[in-house]
Amino acid sequence: MGIDLVKLREDFKGPHYLIPTSDGKELFLRVWEPENPSKIAILILHGITAYSGPYEMLGVPLSKIGYTVYGLDMRGHGLSDGIRGDYPSDERLVKDLGESILFLKEKHPTLILLGHSIGALTALIASSFYLKEISGLILISAAREVRPSVYKKMSISTKLKILLSSIIKPSKPIISYYRDGMTGLNDPLYNFKYTLRFMKILNVKKLNIPDKFEIPIALGIGEHDEIFSVESARSFFDEIPSENKRFIVLPSAKHAEFPEGSWSELINWLSSTFKL
Repeated sequence: MGIDLVKLREDFKGPHYLIPTSDGKELFLRVWEPENPSKIAILILHGITAYSGPYEMLGVPLSKIGYTVYGLDMRGHGLSDGIRGDYPSDERLVKDLGESILFLKEKHPTLILLGHSIGALTALIASSFYLKEISGLILISAAREVRPSVYKKMSISTKLKILLSSIIKPSKPIISYYRDGMTGLNDPLYNFKYTLRFMKILNVKKLNIPDKFEIPIALGIGEHDEIFSVESARSFFDEIPSENKRFIVLPSAKHAEFPEGSWSELINWLSSTFKL
């Protein structure tokens, strides 16, 4: 059963914006506001299945120390328009990211992208096209290589079914996303089905990293991340061509679970790098 986006957005009482896109959709942008206006904004890009709401775990503490923090619901996720679990094209993804970035740059001269999991991938895609608008990158739970046996292998019949469905109706979510330890199972705003074209567009193995970054970058990985090992995250970090970068292991953290205190080193890096 679908969700009533109009009603849910009307019922939402917290600070937020609706960003109009060039193809007539609206993207939902959640806001965690500091006590005093900040010239520095942090844009959180969520992971697969998720949306901006669960990132209150970061939005609140970062706003309390003085940053204006935003959480963007990707098209087809959370309270944004679009077919659930779908992206029509990679060009549309790039435009959505660019239009969101430019919307925020009108309010804040300094913009930092903070991407978690697949959001780290979208942050890097954004940097490939809009690097001049971005002052820093924070990548959380990111790597190219997944731990063995995290995802069950699909049968040939399932692969054929997905392929056939995607040819007939590419906008129909047909791929069930599942792994042990997933969060959000009881939240109706989470997605657990995706289209084949979405999965192809957001494929980290095909990601082309810009030739050079002249902005500060931090990559954090949970000590007990179930999807990526610390070693695979480190290997990904080593690919990033920047002389100003930091690799951080988040103590006691998993892929999407971050105990109190696990953010300390990352927040210290942020505060020392981007002074308010």
